[in-house]
Amino acid sequence: MTNEIGPIATSSGPGFFCNPSEFQTPMSKFFNTLMLFLATLQLSALAATPLRPQSDGEVIEVLPVVTRSRPQAGAFVGKPADSRDAISASRQAISVARQTGDNRYWGRAQAALAPWWDRADAPVELAVLQATVQQGRHEFEASRKVLVAALSRQPGHAQGWLNLAALERLSARYNESLAACREVARTGQGLYAQACELETRSMQGQHELAIRGFAQLLTQVSDADQQSWLLSLQAEARERAGQDAAAQAAYEKSLARQPDLYTSIALSDLLLRTGNNTKALAVLAQLPQTDAVVLRRGIAWRRLGDPRWQEALATFKERVADLKRRGDDPGLHGRELAMSALWLEGDAAGALALARKNLVLQREPVDWWLALQSAQAAANSSAVIELSNEWTKAGLKDARLEPARPGGARLAGKVAP
Repeated sequence: MTNEIGPIATSSGPGFFCNPSEFQTPMSKFFNTLMLFLATLQLSALAATPLRPQSDGEVIEVLPVVTRSRPQAGAFVGKPADSRDAISASRQAISVARQTGDNRYWGRAQAALAPWWDRADAPVELAVLQATVQQGRHEFEASRKVLVAALSRQPGHAQGWLNLAALERLSARYNESLAACREVARTGQGLYAQACELETRSMQGQHELAIRGFAQLLTQVSDADQQSWLLSLQAEARERAGQDAAAQAAYEKSLARQPDLYTSIALSDLLLRTGNNTKALAVLAQLPQTDAVVLRRGIAWRRLGDPRWQEALATFKERVADLKRRGDDPGLHGRELAMSALWLEGDAAGALALARKNLVLQREPVDWWLALQSAQAAANSSAVIELSNEWTKAGLKDARLEPARPGGARLAGKVAP
């Protein structure tokens, strides 16, 4: 099967080139995330344990309003007749999950792939889609294992290598990520291979190289979606370089060409970090109310003295409680839990414990930054030193973290609400 390639965004959170996604013709960057960055989680949507209603009238869940079109009714009903149907149905579901932040569609994508799920002889395209779903649900190690096995069978699968490169970056395994980027180049996908390498190089501190490289790639594309995607990558590189004003401008240019959830949240994070809470709220107001959005609105409201932050906190806690009732592990969403503890609940020590646990799962720059913010708010100087040593050993170089080194200034942005 051929692989179609297009801009990809990340599920874990803002700041990363490619989170799992099938290669597609150019479409919205969100794909993907974030931050999320990415990330943009809706915890109740990720439940895997079935609920058994006690009566026909019991409400199981209330579906959120979605800001983009969804597939036609019945698109995911029933088992796919063959692998082609499964690929089509799972891609549709993955696309909706990324575009809207409605993570119920990760489960629907898994359902479409069910006949081939975890099968060693599954077609490679289906195995890569399985890994995409697992990455979207923060099952990172499982996703990596599936990708490695699939790529051993079909080394020329470009999307598989891109997804693996993203997972390696997420784990702060930058040399391994670069190796995967080089494999993308061997498949003939030069644009994506170069973007993959530039993003990884930026995390290793080669910020100006990455910024110039993305600028050069922008001269090679005319499609608005691809331009938007490359501008968002350049914006992230500028943030890592400490160029906040230029980064904000690049995010805004990206969104002007193609609005998407991932980049909007990345921009809101920059605005919150630099104290522009009112503008962050304006950006967030246009987005689906995923957990990532609810948390950030709550943080901005609390900093502005708006009592609506309490409602945001209650909403988030309700979603976590729903997740627990379903038998799922809230620990897979440690980033969001730590954000809530630090900036909404005022529990710096608890936030630090959650953030440290999250770093076992994912080690993107935002995860280090959150842990350091928590350590400083808790006045835990030994934790600050330990964290600094850990990210230094990993090879991460990010201007947002540098002031946290012993003897340096406080990290940028408000720690306490």
